[in-house]
Amino acid sequence: MSLLWRSYGIFAVLCCMRVLAQYEWQPKDAFDEIKIRFDKVNADNCPILPPRDLTLPEDSVSHLPDIKDVNINPIFPNRTALLHLHNMALSRAFFWSYILQSRFIRPAINDTYDPGMMYYFLSTVADVSSSPHVNASSIYFAPNSSFSSSYRGFFNKTFPRFAPRTYREDDFNDPIHLQKISTLNTFYVRDLGAFPPNSVLHDYTIKNYHINEWYNLWLPDNVENRHDTKTTYQVEIRYANNTNETFTFHGPPGADENPGPVKFTKPYFDCRRSNKWLVAAVTPIADIYPRHTQFRHIEYPTYTAVSVLEMDFERIDINQCPKGEGNKGPNVFADTARCKKETTECEPIDGWGFRRGGYQCRCKPGFRLPGVVRRPYLGEILERASDEQFYNGFDCMKIGWIQKVPIKWFRLPQYTREHYLDQYYEYKNFTTGPSSLHSEKLNINEVLKFILGVNARSCKNYHPQDLVLTGDFAYEARKQFENEAKMAIRLANFISAFLQISDPNEVYSGKRVADKPLTEDQMMGETLALVLGNTRIWSAATYWERRKFPNRTLFAPYAFKKELNTRKFNLQDMARFNKTGEEYIDKPFFRLLKQRWASNFDSLEKYYLKIRLRHNETGEYAQRYEHFPNFYHAATMDHGHWTTPQYDCQGPVKKWLITYAVPFFGWDSLKAKLEFKGVVAVSMNMLQLDINQCPDNYYEPNAFKNTHKCDVKTSYCVPILGRGYETGGYKCECLQGFEYPYEDLITYYDGQLVEAEFENIVADKESRYDTFKCRLAGAAALQVQLTILSFVVLFGWILLRRNQC
Repeated sequence: MSLLWRSYGIFAVLCCMRVLAQYEWQPKDAFDEIKIRFDKVNADNCPILPPRDLTLPEDSVSHLPDIKDVNINPIFPNRTALLHLHNMALSRAFFWSYILQSRFIRPAINDTYDPGMMYYFLSTVADVSSSPHVNASSIYFAPNSSFSSSYRGFFNKTFPRFAPRTYREDDFNDPIHLQKISTLNTFYVRDLGAFPPNSVLHDYTIKNYHINEWYNLWLPDNVENRHDTKTTYQVEIRYANNTNETFTFHGPPGADENPGPVKFTKPYFDCRRSNKWLVAAVTPIADIYPRHTQFRHIEYPTYTAVSVLEMDFERIDINQCPKGEGNKGPNVFADTARCKKETTECEPIDGWGFRRGGYQCRCKPGFRLPGVVRRPYLGEILERASDEQFYNGFDCMKIGWIQKVPIKWFRLPQYTREHYLDQYYEYKNFTTGPSSLHSEKLNINEVLKFILGVNARSCKNYHPQDLVLTGDFAYEARKQFENEAKMAIRLANFISAFLQISDPNEVYSGKRVADKPLTEDQMMGETLALVLGNTRIWSAATYWERRKFPNRTLFAPYAFKKELNTRKFNLQDMARFNKTGEEYIDKPFFRLLKQRWASNFDSLEKYYLKIRLRHNETGEYAQRYEHFPNFYHAATMDHGHWTTPQYDCQGPVKKWLITYAVPFFGWDSLKAKLEFKGVVAVSMNMLQLDINQCPDNYYEPNAFKNTHKCDVKTSYCVPILGRGYETGGYKCECLQGFEYPYEDLITYYDGQLVEAEFENIVADKESRYDTFKCRLAGAAALQVQLTILSFVVLFGWILLRRNQC
């Protein structure tokens, strides 16, 4: 028996040695160091670890979204979730700044216009429920800075601490879900300001509270010298009775200021809460403080709170490629890729998160892939390769004969020109203007000439039907405008949650009172925050169904902007258009969603809440909400509706707009079943989409599909992001078995150059389009191997001797 166990032990040791030896060729790098620190912390040991072990280096998250750069350079696909986090934090800060100062719009009364506690709780819940990438949302108020309408006799009084926070729970073992399936639709909500006065460790304002970086980034706001240091934003409001008002409020810093409005924290471990590694976006909330002093000169704008939104660090892609132009630091993971630098170069790809392999190894200029390899080497394959596989493969072959790039070109011969025009016959016989949209095969240049030529003055010259495009002209709008749609879903989710959970007639014990019904100012602020928080949203509206908003027959706040980078915005109540045919309830998407959700609500998503709120005004401790756990039903992305692109010549925003509309729901008068309450809609500029001219499946609704000009015999089309609604948003990569023949810094033909040279052919001008072809990968250098030379000489000598005989 001892011999048997000894054999088992030796076999186990050999197996371990084999596993370790497989990766001995990989040297330890920065990723390994961060991974060790990442795995070291867990829910059991985090309370006893020093603070330095609960954070990762600041450059662990690279290429953070910068609001100064958003509308200039394209956002990488692996940073769209971070951009959404950025926009959500900014939007919430704008809303809270607006609503806390909106008391100046209304007459002074012996009461507060501030939202109640349930409004704060459900607002943070909607932030998390609307996007799977957002893990937590919270609002941290500075000491004695939060006013509330949730207690009787609490006018002009403040909470000592107030910090509503929501995070997504893993509900795999939750007794609510008998299926034992993690739905990620359960949220834990708590007021972090509810703690005993003598419990200092629970005070979120102290430095060592849960690695408290989010609070200290903006608070406390110690204003020195000048009091008017907070950025102001102007809103022109037009009410339903056609009265006007201009309201100026203080908000977070502007995009042109330094620092900008949003700061990101270092990755930190959220100990004793969600117990995950998180990254937070933090934005300050402004208010006029102190209040109701009767001396306006001592009431000055200051930051009284911060809006914090967090996401999982594990879901953020890392960049393992070396630093360079277009890939600048800081980045702790730079140059940890396994690409062979002699013949290949690294290119990041998205979707890998915090793990190795999120890149591909492309051939350097002057090199090509072997004939048996079709696409660049995937980083995931390199990371898993053994040393033998790595050292004997994953190389590119040197191109033996490299040509110079032509610097002078001529007009093509007539037969060659006719050959290309026959191939692309839509450039030979075509129509212009709106008729170009309905051709059998689109002439993309004429189509774009019409679309880009429509403006506020020329739109009046076209028939209204000409200003409505089909849906295939907005191909991939759902993907490229996903963040904007999520912000509409967030507002729809919040209204649904508030209407289904908060009951203004409910009576609680003690001094606590129920939240009041939604007000006009709150809905105006929420709608306006969508436009302020996301630069790609040009207009937003909350359309309420007839007689569903308290004390109003029709109510529809509509916010928009007229310029891209501005601090002046417009807000109007669309209920002022009350003529037949002009009412907003007659809009096609409103009627469609109303009919769709007239009776059956089974497909709506169900969200569960576990709310713990404060015991009394001073906090004391957190207690369960009277309805624990609670739930509400709301719409998701699939429940909304995307409209076709349309140029709104009569509307306030003169652009080609794509609208996403999503419904919200509440209980009927008997609280017996759900009913349709209205629609939240956001509109984006279609010209901010990227055109895809590459081939695709026959069922893909893309109007510009297969309009590229690559030579299909030797190359294939690959889309390039960031080129906008113009031609040339692609590159022509060489097919397997072909090579790029020129001495150049790139290994492909740029689509913009290809399109420009093809235009020269159409205009019968000098063009080098005929040279944009890949060469068969058979060219060799001017060198001869000794073996081949000896064989040829020997074979020739034998033939010569035979002839002599």
